[in-house]
Amino acid sequence: MPRVKSCGLLLFRDGPPKSFLLMKLPGRYDLPKGHLEGRETELQCAMRELHEETGIHAESVELDPHFRYTETYFPRYRRFGGRRVEKTLVIFLGRLTRPVTTLRLTEHDSWEWVVWPPYRRLQHRTIDPLLARVASYWAHRDDPDFSVD
Repeated sequence: MPRVKSCGLLLFRDGPPKSFLLMKLPGRYDLPKGHLEGRETELQCAMRELHEETGIHAESVELDPHFRYTETYFPRYRRFGGRRVEKTLVIFLGRLTRPVTTLRLTEHDSWEWVVWPPYRRLQHRTIDPLLARVASYWAHRDDPDFSVD
């Protein structure tokens, strides 16, 4: 079975109100993320994809060095003839350090800053579990026995 890895970033802004960035595609939400290229690291991939898909530069983001979310699932990929692949998703956590008023979209129809914590479910497969992990991480980050992975 082919394997692919995508890396991205869950980006927060302080507000008020505190909110996080979601990209929009027809019928679903997404994150700025994409596939690893060449010899880049997961973090390099995530920051490259953030810039490519939103126009936000890495210099405008402060990363949380202790948060790394991973999930593996088995979607069908057109580039593999519609076959199932083992896809690993790696998401880092960041915070805007400079105001961003508009985004430069390349792969999505639009975007939305969603108030934290969200009052509704957003996407049960990837985004909702990620947001639950972030909430748990923030609630327990001072606990020395707590692990994000």
